[in-house]
Amino acid sequence: MNRFPARLDGMLCLSAAVLVAIVATPVGGWMASTMLGHVLVQIPIVVLVGLVFGRCVEPRIRPVLKAANGGGIPGILLVSFTIAFWMIPRWLDGSITSDTIAAAKYLSLVLLAGMPLAWSWSRLHPVARGVVKIEFLAMLFRLGWLYLISPDRFCNNYLLSDQVWLGRGMIVVAIALSITWVIPVFFGEFATEPERAT
Repeated sequence: MNRFPARLDGMLCLSAAVLVAIVATPVGGWMASTMLGHVLVQIPIVVLVGLVFGRCVEPRIRPVLKAANGGGIPGILLVSFTIAFWMIPRWLDGSITSDTIAAAKYLSLVLLAGMPLAWSWSRLHPVARGVVKIEFLAMLFRLGWLYLISPDRFCNNYLLSDQVWLGRGMIVVAIALSITWVIPVFFGEFATEPERAT
């Protein structure tokens, strides 16, 4: 008997193939050849792979998650600290020059970011989700602005122009996410005015 439904099994195989391609082929190096590709392409893809892994195994460990991840808050905190750690230029730089740090990056983004995100987001209260989204947008705007105005390079492996492009990319992503997340407020379920009792 298969351990997973056919749809999840296919997603699991595809995600594993993507991870192998990033880790063991020149694809990963190509993504990390620019700061923009490293931060806004490679890291999100690896987190997404972890999210798929987490969704696939969640039904088998649901009782454990219910006891250890109440309300999704512990998992989201773990995700936040992991993502924040890999936004530190020193470690971003180190993952280029050290195979050990690169392996730690891939493992932590899958096990400590992607999988906990899959297990926690749906458990979060809507207000908590809003707070997380706002903080994430604030982080993107802060880092983007910092990369744009800094006269010095933060990473030895990237040019100052790479840093500027990353700053622009972060601000563009932040604006796009802001619009995407605000649209449901005006046109989605929250925009429907409840009927008043007559």
